[in-house]
Amino acid sequence: MAEFAPPLDRSLFAVTRERTYLNHAAVGVLPISTAEALHAFVEAHATGGVLGTFPYEAAMARYRERIAGAIGAQGSDIAVLRNTSEGANVLAQGLDLQAGDEVLVPAEEFPSNAWPWRVLRARGVVVRELDCSREVLSPERLEREIGARTRVLALSWVGYADGARHDLAGLAAVAHSRNIAFVVDAIQGLGALDLDVVASGVDALYAGGAKWLCALQGVALLYVSPGLRERLRLAAPGWRSVVDMWDFHNQSQEWLVDASRFEGGTPNFIGALSLARSLELFNDVGIARIERHVVALRERLATGVRKLGATVLERTGGAGASGILTFFLPGRDSVALGKALQSEGFVTTWRANGIRVSPHGYNDLAEIDAFIAALAAKA
Repeated sequence: MAEFAPPLDRSLFAVTRERTYLNHAAVGVLPISTAEALHAFVEAHATGGVLGTFPYEAAMARYRERIAGAIGAQGSDIAVLRNTSEGANVLAQGLDLQAGDEVLVPAEEFPSNAWPWRVLRARGVVVRELDCSREVLSPERLEREIGARTRVLALSWVGYADGARHDLAGLAAVAHSRNIAFVVDAIQGLGALDLDVVASGVDALYAGGAKWLCALQGVALLYVSPGLRERLRLAAPGWRSVVDMWDFHNQSQEWLVDASRFEGGTPNFIGALSLARSLELFNDVGIARIERHVVALRERLATGVRKLGATVLERTGGAGASGILTFFLPGRDSVALGKALQSEGFVTTWRANGIRVSPHGYNDLAEIDAFIAALAAKA
């Protein structure tokens, strides 16, 4: 069916030759074009040392621009870091939070976006974890939860367990009306869902590249709006955080004004390359188009598993579907069922609470229908 034609060319994803890969909420796969660029980097490093790596170092500004373009930002707003938690820590340690100040965090956050905030309790900061197990945090509830000392709202755009999507623009409007910084873990959305950080009002956003962005593990992006950067202390500086990093012994230098100051030392050049190259592919077809396809596949899957008697994990009050669907068959062991499906080539995440399926822009309708058929045979 034409409406289910994958926007991303399936031939660019080698994983499709051997298995049905529906697990991008865990770890994405490298497009062939990205893998080829990484092999070229390694060859240049092996044969030329600094002569081989310097062109990639010189390209970092271009990589940041490409990353920024995917989320409606500017290259000066972007830092390339190691992982999601490092991005969260830049904010948690850089914001001027005093004893008695409050941070709001949903209790259902993945640990990457929980521990960087919880550790602030040792400084007397109140980190209040809100029970959002039944309903995602709505702007209306946020209005009720805000107190006189609330300074930060930190949450995931998309829930890792059930794919619930928050209304970022609505939450940002409430947060900003009370002078609260709004920071977002976007790892389960970026690459599959369209986002303009400026239009949505997000103050800072961080996301590892190894899931929906289809980049290497060990690389992440951090977006910090110009307004928030002015307020943010540089908690972990490095030799590349200053205006002229080559003036090694000039201790009177100012910090860089752009977000690259948060990178500190030598960044992950090959990781940045992987992010930029995969985003080039995504941007060429349009992430909004990828989103429409991914959500359509997710809805097809939801309809199919419900017909088999499955229960889909979902919370109320979200801002629309994402690329994640988690379900279980009553009376069936989800781990055993997930393993059985994987033995037939269907790669998902399976835990005690259910099987999590997360297709991307190169997956097609035939794969979803084949997965439902395989599940039906075991139901």
